[in-house]
Amino acid sequence: MKQLKIFAGDRLRRLREQRGMTQAALAQAISISPGYLSQIEADQRPITRRLLLALTQLFNLETGYFADDEDLRMAGELRESASDPLFGTAVSADESSAAVRVAPEVARRFLHLYRSYLALEEEHRALQTSIAQEGGGAASRFPYDEVRDWVQSKRNHFDVLDRAAERLAAAKHFRPENHGDDLLKYLRDAYRIRIEHAPEALDSGMIWRLDRNARTLFLSKDAPSESRLFWVAHVIGLLEQRDTIDRQVRQAGLSNEEAAALARVALANYFAGALVMPYETFLSNAREARYDIERLQRRFGTSFEQVCHRLSTLQRRTSPGIPFYFLKIDIAGNVLKRSSATRFQFARFGGPCPLWNVHQSFSQPGRILVQLAATADATTYLCLARTVSLSGGSYLSRPRAVAVGLGCEIAYANQVVYSKGLDLEDIEAADPIGPGCRACERTDCRHRALPPIGRPLDVGTAERGVVPYRIETRMRQR
Repeated sequence: MKQLKIFAGDRLRRLREQRGMTQAALAQAISISPGYLSQIEADQRPITRRLLLALTQLFNLETGYFADDEDLRMAGELRESASDPLFGTAVSADESSAAVRVAPEVARRFLHLYRSYLALEEEHRALQTSIAQEGGGAASRFPYDEVRDWVQSKRNHFDVLDRAAERLAAAKHFRPENHGDDLLKYLRDAYRIRIEHAPEALDSGMIWRLDRNARTLFLSKDAPSESRLFWVAHVIGLLEQRDTIDRQVRQAGLSNEEAAALARVALANYFAGALVMPYETFLSNAREARYDIERLQRRFGTSFEQVCHRLSTLQRRTSPGIPFYFLKIDIAGNVLKRSSATRFQFARFGGPCPLWNVHQSFSQPGRILVQLAATADATTYLCLARTVSLSGGSYLSRPRAVAVGLGCEIAYANQVVYSKGLDLEDIEAADPIGPGCRACERTDCRHRALPPIGRPLDVGTAERGVVPYRIETRMRQR
């Protein structure tokens, strides 16, 4: 087998500093020279298999702690997928990690095949239902998953669109305090498209509609100004960057036209965010405000959700921002959006962990909740959550109740205003969260809703815990 090579210098340095160790002390503890350790932390040398074992034993870490973020996410998804009852017994975390490490392309193709199988199963059930009800068929939901996976593979950052938006904003002197007028004028002058606020034209649930023949963009009159601003920027993206967006979608190699169409919408949305909040200007303001979301809202005339999503995209190689994960869910726990520039892993099946503060935000609408949370791989995160529900415009409109979550590793917490007053050294105070019950390795969680995949259950009758079974630590044997 090819020798394992892991370059994780920044992660090792942050771990060392969190444990209060100098380079000399750590080098002595793992029997290498301080100069060798300095090269590892600078990503000039890899963490070898021997050093990996020494570090995991010294710091009591999970074996995947130093693995590549994308490899970890793929291994987690592979483990969930390969543990489907269709295949019999489950695979272990070590097996899935080894498969990704040794044969990553085979793992990707297996996951693509498994998603295709799930899509066919979904369409088959929909067809059976439509035949039974003598109605129309339902479209598969899996193109959404495919596009979401593609966006995640890019770490939610599309540099070519980001730079194009930044150049346009600079060339046309778009100003945050006058974005509304600037974008409307550009749409009118460059494309001869005017704006009309016409609720009667949007009474079928649409929020905006572009009539190319009439050269008119109809916007919902009841929408807030920041939403209307974003829709105008989205339309500019569709018109201004059509060729670039099409090229990006072709390069993605998506499986069908439904997925490609969804990807075009996602990229136009990305351009809109980058146009309203240009990269370097926004990053400079974010750092100055210590990532205070509400201050950034006022500065750029945007919504809470728009700022959170933009913060999760700031991964330009030459000037990266803090790596954040981003999540949007509804009150039933359905995940509407998710992406991560961190090591944080989202479960593919089932809802998010109930201990996550994003659920609690629905009981305290409009309030920003802050939480320290630790995942099973010994990584601690600073987590923010807040509802972003909007008025529906009328009593009978039934507005959608949604919340967003944003988080970063604790190593970056001192740069974020929301760490104020928290004891970042008290790791034991962090809430133990996981990616979701099916994928969570914790065996002692009283909040568990479902057993973890691949673990034998001991359902005894002589005793009873909070959940009606014990989870054995060994994996099921084939």
